[in-house]
Amino acid sequence: SDDEGNEFVLEHLHTLEYNGTFYMAFLPTDIEEDDPDYGLIILKVVEEDGEEILGTVDDPDELQAVYEQFASVLFDEEEE
Repeated sequence: SDDEGNEFVLEHLHTLEYNGTFYMAFLPTDIEEDDPDYGLIILKVVEEDGEEILGTVDDPDELQAVYEQFASVLFDEEEE
């Protein structure tokens, strides 16, 4: 669910490790393609109470760096 409580299904696109942390990229499956509010969603794997969960990437610099890593991988795959 998003910050406003709207629930949607995500399609897992790719997982990568960057600076010792795992990140996962998703796209909503039930959102209109031209909906400007939703695009690539990047979450990181964090440990909480001994369990791995998905958390948001709150640091804008970290998010940009990870986005560039995903863009490199995902767009290279599309070109092939």
